[in-house]
Parts: sequence; C-alpha cells; structure tokens
Amino acid sequence: MGLGVRWTLHGDGRTPAPGAVVRPDERLSWPRTAGLGAQHVVAMFGASFVAPVLMGLDPNLAIMMSGVATMIFLLATRGKVPSYLGCSLSFVGVAAAIRASGGDSATVTGAVLVVAAVLFLAGLVVRKFGARVIHTAMPPVVTGAVVMLIGFNLAPVTATTYWPQDQWTALLVMLFTGLAVVCLRGFLSRIAIFLGLVFGYLLSWVLDLVFGKIHSPAGGAEAVDHWRLDLSAVGQADWVGLPSFHAPSFEWSAILVALPVVIALIAENAGHVKAVGEMTGDDLDDKLGTAIAADGAASVLSTAVGGPPNTTYSENIGVMAATRVYSTAAYWAAACFALLFGLCPKFGAVVAAIPGGVLGGITVILYGMIGLLGAQIWTNAKVDLRNPLNLVPAAAGIIIGVGGVSLKISDNFELGGIALGTLVVITGYHVLRAFAPAHLKPDGPLLDAGTSAYDEKDPLFGEDGKTDGK
Repeated sequence: MGLGVRWTLHGDGRTPAPGAVVRPDERLSWPRTAGLGAQHVVAMFGASFVAPVLMGLDPNLAIMMSGVATMIFLLATRGKVPSYLGCSLSFVGVAAAIRASGGDSATVTGAVLVVAAVLFLAGLVVRKFGARVIHTAMPPVVTGAVVMLIGFNLAPVTATTYWPQDQWTALLVMLFTGLAVVCLRGFLSRIAIFLGLVFGYLLSWVLDLVFGKIHSPAGGAEAVDHWRLDLSAVGQADWVGLPSFHAPSFEWSAILVALPVVIALIAENAGHVKAVGEMTGDDLDDKLGTAIAADGAASVLSTAVGGPPNTTYSENIGVMAATRVYSTAAYWAAACFALLFGLCPKFGAVVAAIPGGVLGGITVILYGMIGLLGAQIWTNAKVDLRNPLNLVPAAAGIIIGVGGVSLKISDNFELGGIALGTLVVITGYHVLRAFAPAHLKPDGPLLDAGTSAYDEKDPLFGEDGKTDGK
C-alpha cells in the first residue's frame, strides 16, 4: 500500500458485503468515500471546535491543522491505523491555568509544543523498547489519577467563566446534551456534543428575540448588558482567507504546567490503537510507538504555527463501527474537507460566536467526562483502591490537582495544580512502592517478563481497550 494512498475497490464499491468490512487498504466508490469523509468531519465537530474556543485559539487554524495532522498520521502509519486527529481537550485546563497566570496564546502554544515534542520522543522510546515501558512508568493507578485530575481541574472554569454568563441557557443545554448522549443511537449519539451546540445556538437566538439583552458577566467579572448570541463578527468575516498564525513563546512555568498532559495523550493513543486493532482484526502492536510519535510530530507542527495540539478521536471509531468502513481513504477525504473549512474565516467566526451560556452547559458534561475517563481506566484495570499503595498517591495527587494546591519553590518558581498533582502521583507511587512490604505489591515487578501492554487483559487498556478519549 506504499504510503497509505493506494486502495483496492471493495466489492461493487457501494456497500460492504453482508458480514464483511471495508479494510484500511480498501475503499468504496469515490463519491461514497467523500461522503464518509464528510461524516467523519461532522463526528469530530463538537469537541474539535469547542476545544480551541475554550483554549482561546483560532478555530479556523485548529480545523485546518487537524486536517494536516491527520495526513501526517496516515502517512507515518502507512495507512494501517485509520484515525482522525482533532484538537485535544486534555489541554483546556492547561490553557486556562497559563492564561490565569498572565500567559497569552503564544505562551499556551509554546508550552504545548514542548509537550508534543516529549510525546514524539515517547513514541520513539516505545518503538525501541516496546509498549511494556508505558506500563512500567505509568501503571493504571497513575494513569487514571492523572487523567482524572486533569479533567476535574477544569471545574472552576465552568463555574466561574461560562455558567454565570447565562445560567438558564447553560442548564437547558446541559439537559439537552445529556439526553442526546443517553437516548440517541448510532451516529447521532456520536455527535451529541455537536447537537448540543446547535441547540444552544438556536436557543440563545430565540431568547434574544423574545427577552432582549441579558445582564450578566460577558466573559469577565463585571456584569453588563449584552446579546447572548453576537453574530457581528460573522458578517464582517470573509468567505475565503487564511487563519491567524502566530509564533509560540516558551516559559518554564507554563511548560511545567503542561507537561503532565503527555500521560493522558499516551493513554489516548494506546487505547485508540488497541480498539482499532480489535475492530479490524489486524495486529497493530508494532504500530503503537509510530502512532504516538506521529501524533507528537503533528502536534509540534500545529503548535509551531499557533494552532492547538491534536489527538486521536474516539468519536470517529464510532463512525467506523457503525458503517463497517475502516478505509483510510475516507480519512484522507475528511482531512481535505478540514483544510477547506480552515480556509473559510466566516465559518470560524460562527464557531467563535458560541455563547458563553452554551459553553457552560456543554462543559459541565464534557469536563466531567474527561475526569471520569480516569475512573474508567481504574475500573478496566481492576485497580484496588483498598490497597494504600494505590490509594495514597492517587488521593493526594487528585486533591492537589483539583484544588489548585501550590508549592512555592523560590520567588520565581512555583509548582501547582495539574503539574504538582501529577508529580505527587507519579513520584509518590514509585517511591512508596520501593518501600512497601511485599504483600502490598501482588503484581510483582513492574517489568515482569509476562506483562505485555497488548496482553488481552492488560491493566493499562482493560479488556476492551477502550480508554480512548480526548
């Protein structure tokens, strides 16, 4: 298949045969492939467009670079791992923390670029030494705790920034999105966040028509009269144009806040590769390091021009499962559509106009889901929280991360929140393990020769491999 850009036609090119699937190196007819590509773009709409808005970055640049990132990923994995790379939600809390300490967009992208570079190097390490090295450094209790504290650290952003802008719209959007996630089936359930955004958009427009302006904080601390939905920037935006590029800047304090997210990204990529391998029936064990490195390289490129980082999207796994089409040709089509969207400033202005109250309702669910992915990792791995070796470092790190506890090292250097919480979880676990009695370490040495990151019951990924998330 070369670089992943050659495909054989599956059957008649219309639909998969009964019981058959369209494999990564196959495709349907080009019109159907283009339609599937558009479907993949819609599937990642919700999270991939909300994330840059929450991070204060250009949504047009985010969607454009997601297309570029997807192309890089497909080329690097030689078309063996069908995947769409969209904007990672794992960095939203990091961006909020950096901006709260006086950083700007350049500081955010600079810190994230360093994380992306570390992710790239981690991928090379996994390629060299195998996936077992992940389990050694980050057993499930550590990975779950870090993912949890990253998600729950975002709670104050919803409570103090978005929800107060329009509490009733936020409440209704939260209820609608929750119903969509639970009650809808198939493809619609995969785009529940996107449907919640559309509902909130229309609701805000109707409330403005009926009740006029609202008196509330409009993204700041002071309450003012303002429209819930302000589309003035949409009318001024051009139909065709380049997004806003900017160079990153690097500050150690911001980098230290962002570095822990690399753990979440490794878990996301690992879970994605595991899940795709199970669905396609292919052994993708040897592709994990390549997938992690490709994600890192694509994110380095994106952040270098001012865009957000990227990660593999579980929403698109759902599209593949529903359609039984795993063709990478569909992902190339999706990447091309993303590039076209990125060249439409008017489209970006529509995304940037999402009302604060709508984001309040969406983020209540979204941030909670990110945090609870950590609990899912624990559940899949059957982590025993009655064991103090697991309980103590996880409990301490989560409280530090969620509560924003800080540790002042010097007048110019301070660790806090996500960074300090992650440090406590990782170092705390390994230090305590070194001194713990044997009966608290039932699994034996972390590098036990019998442990494989792709064992069917591996504790990092669980039995179904579905730790994937943004």
